[in-house]
Amino acid sequence: MYESFYGFREKPFALLPDSGFLYLSGKHRMALTLLEYGLMNQAGFTVISGDIGTGKTTLIRQLLNQIDPDIRVGLISNTHQTFGDLMQWIALAYELPHTGKDKVQLYQEFMDFIIREYAQGRRTVLIVDEAQNLSAETLEELRMLTNVNADKDQVLQIILVGQRELRDTLRRPELVQFAQRIGVDYHLEPLDEEETRDYIRHRCKTAGGPADLFSDQACQLVYRVTGGVPRLINLLCDTALVYGYAEQRQRIDAAVINDVARDKQKGGLFPGAAPEADLETREQDSATATAESRRMESAPEPEDYRGQRVIPETGSGRANAGIPTNGNAPLRIAIAAESELLRIYLSRLLRKFGIEVVIDLPLLASELHKLDPQAIDILLVELDDHQDRLDAALYEILEEWKQPVLFNDSLATEASLSQPNREDYGRKLAEKLYSLAPHTPQSVA
Repeated sequence: MYESFYGFREKPFALLPDSGFLYLSGKHRMALTLLEYGLMNQAGFTVISGDIGTGKTTLIRQLLNQIDPDIRVGLISNTHQTFGDLMQWIALAYELPHTGKDKVQLYQEFMDFIIREYAQGRRTVLIVDEAQNLSAETLEELRMLTNVNADKDQVLQIILVGQRELRDTLRRPELVQFAQRIGVDYHLEPLDEEETRDYIRHRCKTAGGPADLFSDQACQLVYRVTGGVPRLINLLCDTALVYGYAEQRQRIDAAVINDVARDKQKGGLFPGAAPEADLETREQDSATATAESRRMESAPEPEDYRGQRVIPETGSGRANAGIPTNGNAPLRIAIAAESELLRIYLSRLLRKFGIEVVIDLPLLASELHKLDPQAIDILLVELDDHQDRLDAALYEILEEWKQPVLFNDSLATEASLSQPNREDYGRKLAEKLYSLAPHTPQSVA
């Protein structure tokens, strides 16, 4: 949804590895150079390690894109500890027959295969991704395969790519012979602050958008929250673009990044560091901040729909009316919608009008089933013209829901995103919600 708004041809921060977006920081350039060196100089074993999300798989894809056609490559990526017999997976990687064959047959046929390839002037390379899942016994089995190498030529080369645990396994005493055959070894570290900024701008530009879409302060905060791990950067920046589009922001500043990080960490699934609250205001120069302060001091106190005086909410660096001062608890709602964008948009819009969005969740029976009706006053459900796609279990939950439910037109909500009067849309929606709540006025104050 946000792609056309920001001028992108495609999403710049997709989580799937894509060598077309490869950003060669100094660390990644060194890792790729060593991979190429290992192939060129016929290293028996090449080991590339790095923490989760540092870009190891993307480097492998880039290597495969540029590898010499005279090299026969097999790739194993399913390396769970229970993934089965090694020789079967090797046979599968090279499209060799493996069904109904025992281990000795598979071994002999693989040896015959790589010798035939060598006789025809082709070397064989086996790449094992996620190699940290391999046991010491399996690694030793891999070492034994390289005994086919003789004289000056490496008939079989093996590249192991994995997380830090791979290095720990290779240090074990029983693998000392394996370690001695490792010709190339590199550990990939996360990006530093400058590289994080360049990485973000590289991906924005590669996707066809403005390179400076994220401000310097936003990039700085992304680095502090993610620690420079590319996968976490992608996750944070992609969601920031959703937030920015929901608010029709032409540029992503530190305040947006701070909001995204805070919201994600509330869910307990985002592993990054906590955002620093002071960074969100650094983009405002002192003159702007002073003018805003004076304007707020002279402005009349806002009122919510019930005619109650409210205090602007300033936790995110932007004043939002919404908390009654007469001691009444705010209206608590849950938002269920198929679109993550609409959930984010409505959450931020309704909070400006004295409504507490306790949770937003996908419109799925499995998600609604987890929701505690006693924790909210109203359930807001966004529906479009394709209600026939909803399953029977979802209808059953909605029919049995004990609290008030407001069904809203998601197409109208989506249309309001591009309208200048989004506050009016939020006001009307809030009025509907208040009308369903017990002991509240039926009209807008």
